[in-house]
Amino acid sequence: MNHFLGIFFPLFFLGMLGHAQVASDCGNAIPICNNTPTNGGTNGFGTDDFNGVLQSGCLEEALDGTIESNSAWYRFRTGASGELGFNIRINTDEDWDFALYRTNGCTTLGDPVRCNFFDDNEPNAFIGVGEDPTGDTNNVEYEDWLQVTPGEEYYLFINNFSNTNSGFSIQFSGNIFVTNPYDALDCSIVDNLLGPPRLACENDVVILNATTPNASQYTWFKDLGNGFQLIPGAHESTLQADVSANYRVDVLRPSNTIFSEMQIAFTEIPIAHPVCDEASCTPFDVVDFSQKDAVILGSQDPTRFVVSYYASLADATNGMNALPKQYPTQSGSQRIYVRVGSIDNPNCYDVSQSFQLINLETPTLDFPEEAYLCEANMGMIVGMDNPNPNYTYSWDSGETTPTLAVAEAGSHTLTVTNTQSGLSCSDSRTIRVSLSRPPEITDIVIEDLSNNNMITVMADGPNALEYRLDDGVYQNGNRFNNVLPGRHTLTLNDPQGCGAVSEEIVVIGFPKFFTPNNDGSNDVWTISGLDLLEDPSISIFDRYGKLMAMLDGNTYNWAGTYGGRPLPESDYWFRLTYTDDSGQTVEAKYITNHFSLKR
Repeated sequence: MNHFLGIFFPLFFLGMLGHAQVASDCGNAIPICNNTPTNGGTNGFGTDDFNGVLQSGCLEEALDGTIESNSAWYRFRTGASGELGFNIRINTDEDWDFALYRTNGCTTLGDPVRCNFFDDNEPNAFIGVGEDPTGDTNNVEYEDWLQVTPGEEYYLFINNFSNTNSGFSIQFSGNIFVTNPYDALDCSIVDNLLGPPRLACENDVVILNATTPNASQYTWFKDLGNGFQLIPGAHESTLQADVSANYRVDVLRPSNTIFSEMQIAFTEIPIAHPVCDEASCTPFDVVDFSQKDAVILGSQDPTRFVVSYYASLADATNGMNALPKQYPTQSGSQRIYVRVGSIDNPNCYDVSQSFQLINLETPTLDFPEEAYLCEANMGMIVGMDNPNPNYTYSWDSGETTPTLAVAEAGSHTLTVTNTQSGLSCSDSRTIRVSLSRPPEITDIVIEDLSNNNMITVMADGPNALEYRLDDGVYQNGNRFNNVLPGRHTLTLNDPQGCGAVSEEIVVIGFPKFFTPNNDGSNDVWTISGLDLLEDPSISIFDRYGKLMAMLDGNTYNWAGTYGGRPLPESDYWFRLTYTDDSGQTVEAKYITNHFSLKR
């Protein structure tokens, strides 16, 4: 939140007037009752208002053995509730400290409610309570805001530890001057006919009013730095002030003459120069407003004027809720309002400029760049599955829809555009559509009769395929290990959507040779795993295709005979059939059905 409500007389004005208000003792503290600046300085040690105590809050004894060293005292009374602070403008070459006491009198100061004591190595032009009016958030010579209620009495002690004294200017600040611009502080503590000092903007009309009952004559004077000079012809009860000066009025009454002085300074009104919009298609988390300060100020002195930024014109006008210079952005478009204020008098400001902060998101195109059109299909849809209704879509073929119907192979480019506040952010992606067809199993190699029965599927297809055994999960590899004997279903699938093909196989075990010589070893040829099949039947043939034996029913062993006579050594083949789940007799495929008879 921004609270740049403080206004300041320039320090040179203090020297020009020459006799600013100074009170070195608490008992003579100068009353302040509004946020018009008060010029001051320090004038010697004065009386020890701390009664010999060597520490008060953050303040400690100086070289002379007391806390006070070239001191000045001020007092004020709150007239409303709210957030209150103050800014003390100083010369950066000098060492200034302050302490603020909430008390009803100088004899009971107690501990300060705010206190700051730093050496003169800090290059800050302001010290105080609240916020540095230049926007410097790292100024360690500032204490937290005061939360006040009506009727609270405060005494402000300002101390100078330097050998030089250029003076200072005190300016009150805070939200309390927004909610209660006329009674934030209680002016009943100030006894002055013309009132407290005033700071105005150039071209303002400032009327000094000295109207007094029973007055017979008014005489006005003006001090431009060379002493008071009579203002010719100024004899009315009011005077329009038009230049920075110290004004005095002598009011002649039958009983006495009243003398009253008032300090007035006019401040230059800054100018906010136009600034370009801030736009990006690459969303940034934070934008640095300070990079625009120099453009907005132009040739104006950045030590005299401060640039701040706001989310609304009302906030900019009131100088409230300033956005951080490192501003976390939001998506979309936002208008930012600029305020250029005088550091000497932030009531002199310009809020005529604003700019667009456009933080657009470039559309994200996440659909695949490859698509496959199956030969059996009439067409397919490509493009955005979840289109954004705020985006526009354009295909290189002229269509303006998020998706496109295609019926043949080819390339299609989609451009998606996000447009807001005159800024367009686009991205494009090309989809290559290829013709495809269902996969085909060309062969299945079964390596059985081992502890690790393996199946290798040979396939043909235009795309990368995936393989599944029975009801298992699909895999990219075409080999299956540790396959149990029995009947299995192999499925070959095209993940691009052109279908799947399945084959039923049988994994069995049989010897590659046998020796029917009655030695008790390998005397018969048989097949293991037949008990897993329904109604299996085995037909054995010689190399010329002649049927040598039929094995079915209860026996599946062959002793190498035909018609009761032993057959010679040779290679023999077999065929296995069984009944499938539909009751049909089928032949087991892909079995390497060759074995040898040896004697």
